Amino acid sequence: MAEHKHGEMDITDQEQTFAGFIKAAIWVVGISIFVLIFLAVFNS
Repeated sequence: MAEHKHGEMDITDQEQTFAGFIKAAIWVVGISIFVLIFLAVFNS
């Protein structure tokens, strides 16, 4: 079995996936805040 060497694995796919997840989470939080403010302003 090959010996593991720290820091040699290609993790570009994981980094892109994580960046996409963070971007989607920011969008969801932003839209949620907008909806809550909209409901508060118009007394729904």
